[in-house]
Amino acid sequence: MGRQYANITETVGNTPTVRINRLAPDGINLFVKVEAFNPLGSVKDRLALGVIEDAERTGALKPGQTVVEATSGNTGIGLAMVCAAKGYPLVVVMAETFSMERRKLMRYLGAKVILTPAAVRGIGMAQKAAELAEKHGWFYTRQFTNEANADFHSRTTAVEILHDFPNGSLDYWVTGFGTGGTLKGVARVLAKESPKTKIVVCEPADAPMVASGIAQERDANGDPTSSHPAWKPHPQQGWSPDFIAKLADDGVSQNTIDQVQTIENAEALKWSRELARKEGIFCGITSGATFAGALKVAEKAAKGSTILAMLPDTGERYLSTPLFGEVATDMNEEEIEIMRSTPSAWLPPAQS
Repeated sequence: MGRQYANITETVGNTPTVRINRLAPDGINLFVKVEAFNPLGSVKDRLALGVIEDAERTGALKPGQTVVEATSGNTGIGLAMVCAAKGYPLVVVMAETFSMERRKLMRYLGAKVILTPAAVRGIGMAQKAAELAEKHGWFYTRQFTNEANADFHSRTTAVEILHDFPNGSLDYWVTGFGTGGTLKGVARVLAKESPKTKIVVCEPADAPMVASGIAQERDANGDPTSSHPAWKPHPQQGWSPDFIAKLADDGVSQNTIDQVQTIENAEALKWSRELARKEGIFCGITSGATFAGALKVAEKAAKGSTILAMLPDTGERYLSTPLFGEVATDMNEEEIEIMRSTPSAWLPPAQS
């Protein structure tokens, strides 16, 4: 049966759960939830819609008011989609280090993108967004502390997972964290409705903030006051800014976390590529990292265990990053040999 949608925001959520076949360890039922099926290609589309619709309901966001947020990219892209559909101007603050594709996508969707120096990190981005909101009277979505972020995941992502794995049939749920909205929103629902499901949190090995056990310093609003001492720069964009977001802190402290897995950058890159080449699943670096975490869980899980890993976004966000560093645009020797195996339509060798 076909269906007509009133607008693009109605297509957010209901992303597919897909079985892993060629990469799954023997005796393990391994699945991934492919958030790239959201309209703008990431799990952050859920966050964007959740915080904007909550602000509309409460009156915090007025018709035509400018929205502002600090983001590594995916939240900004999701907000750009929602704001375009609903008629709100959007200003995004983003550190200069994040991929060019993200800047272009947001600007293509009509957003203004303000870049901040790499040296001021995620905290600097957030401070700039807060300053702009106060200066101009804009609505600051506050993705790292806004409860509407986690609430939307409780109403959608968690419900979808329970539908796909009824009657407590999910043994492990594996996720990363950035804002913490997915972690907090889903974990509290699983704890209540599927208590046997163990929750596994992944984070970059170069930024083991949760694994360190060191508390994040924050102000009365929940905003960080300094970079976390365990953080170092890493290429797993979208995960782990230089602080533990309040929602992520809540997700860890308010739920029973079975494991914390630290993921090396090389592992994240490897498994992103393997998912594409062996399963046909096109995803980003943090998806590879979460999948690496799921494989670590599978090594010790009982035979017959069922594991679900979150895949946060599409690989198209990373064309200018090391994820695609080994992918050539010109034909290699093997491809040239195939071309020359028949007589027609030979292309001259590329000029070096």
